Amino acid sequence: MTRRRYDQRVLALVEVRGEPRDFEQAKAEFAGQGWPVVDEFGRGEGPSAGVLSPDPRARLFWVEVRLFGARNERTERAAGWRVRGLAKTAVLEMYVRRTQLVDPDREQLEEYRSHTTAHRPDPRRAVGRWVRAAENSGWYDTGSIALGTPSEARRLARMGLPGSAPARADLDVRMSPRRGRRAIELRREDDFMRRLARMFGWLLGMTFAAGCFREVEGHARWLWLAVGCGCLARGLFLASGLAASQGRLFGLAGGCLGALALLLFVYGVPGLGTGPWTPRLMLLDTAVVVTPVGIWLLVRQWTTWTEWLTATVPLAVTMAAGLVVASGSVLHGLYGDGLDLTPDELDVPGLWQVVAGAKLVSYLGVGLLGPALWGIAKHFHFAFTRPGEYLNVAVYVLLYVVVVASLASFAMDNAAKAVERTKAAAEHRGQAPPYFGVQPEWVCVQPTVAVAELNAEGGLLDPGRPYLFFGVADDVALLWNTDTDAPLKERTDQVRLVPTRDPARACPRTGG
Repeated sequence: MTRRRYDQRVLALVEVRGEPRDFEQAKAEFAGQGWPVVDEFGRGEGPSAGVLSPDPRARLFWVEVRLFGARNERTERAAGWRVRGLAKTAVLEMYVRRTQLVDPDREQLEEYRSHTTAHRPDPRRAVGRWVRAAENSGWYDTGSIALGTPSEARRLARMGLPGSAPARADLDVRMSPRRGRRAIELRREDDFMRRLARMFGWLLGMTFAAGCFREVEGHARWLWLAVGCGCLARGLFLASGLAASQGRLFGLAGGCLGALALLLFVYGVPGLGTGPWTPRLMLLDTAVVVTPVGIWLLVRQWTTWTEWLTATVPLAVTMAAGLVVASGSVLHGLYGDGLDLTPDELDVPGLWQVVAGAKLVSYLGVGLLGPALWGIAKHFHFAFTRPGEYLNVAVYVLLYVVVVASLASFAMDNAAKAVERTKAAAEHRGQAPPYFGVQPEWVCVQPTVAVAELNAEGGLLDPGRPYLFFGVADDVALLWNTDTDAPLKERTDQVRLVPTRDPARACPRTGG
């Protein structure tokens, strides 16, 4: 029998009203969902006697609702949503009268390794202390591992094995080096992971605030400083509570180290030449991490055609947009538009157009951030994601529009920054940065006719100064004129282009 996947178990008291055939159909629907019926009784009978008034047309079922998602204060409500959704689908009169989360959180038992004791000399002698140190190093380990309290682990290690292996008295245990300090008692597994995730989230908030503090000026810096200190205090408080007992200082030290490591990312590691982590880079890196996580959380919850379409339609749109991008270089078009040049004038090789298209497709991947955020919201049982919620479509469409608008902003900002760097290089006579196959270079323009006879477009040519050269299109040299902040176009049959290595120096004048 195939096991149904689920994350949480919620015990729900479901009241079904109707005829006996409705009660049987309800049990069949519960079985179809993989929800076991723990108990059933008439309303006002059994455990409900004296609690609810008797009604022969109503029957109560204790049902274990199994669902995906996180365990939080909304999990029990989410189980109720599932039951109400099933009632609508099955056209049955069902009411959720009570929900109770089943909490099977697992204890993190301490791990101990067994070792022999026959080698131990008299513990009163000095050599005995050296032997104990050798035991702690694992020299006398037997390979057996026992979990529990120290006394339980010792008895388990000495217990006989099935077959002919008898119980042994010459064994003792030592704490596994994997866990660390003996005095720390960890919380239960799920509780520990939830606290750890919350701590990390607050420390990331501190990191973002620190980046904004470094970037902004004026009174806004103090606002971000206060936000960062608040996030740090909350994160360290959660870190100090990671252990159930006797581990506050250890957890606090770990939280401080984590905060310090994140701050090094923001301000750069001294001596390693690493650049600072700006708020923009933080958001991009967060999107890169959140997108696959959110898509995975969404995919694992697919149970209906509506949920399939919720994720596959944006994916199809993203792939279609990628095909459109492959047919022409959008980034080159934006770059050329910033320089008043057309893609045909730039004449970019096909290989570089493909590379630029791949860059834009990587931006299009951010378009999946919409369904990823939806998957995360469903995982945490936010009310607007519940089945049958009328705002589902509106909220999702709005979310996706915001993401696509951000995507377009990324693409335009990429080209705009490249244009700004190119214009700055032309203004300060510096090396111009390349842009996906467009490699501006400095040249001296020597007229082969009189300057007055030049058929120039975009200004007057000064033969004594170097120009930034973008290439030749239709026998026209494309130069950049810093006087007009626009292209200067010269016919190639009227000028001679001579590359120069030092754009800061004037060009030699020649008679024309």
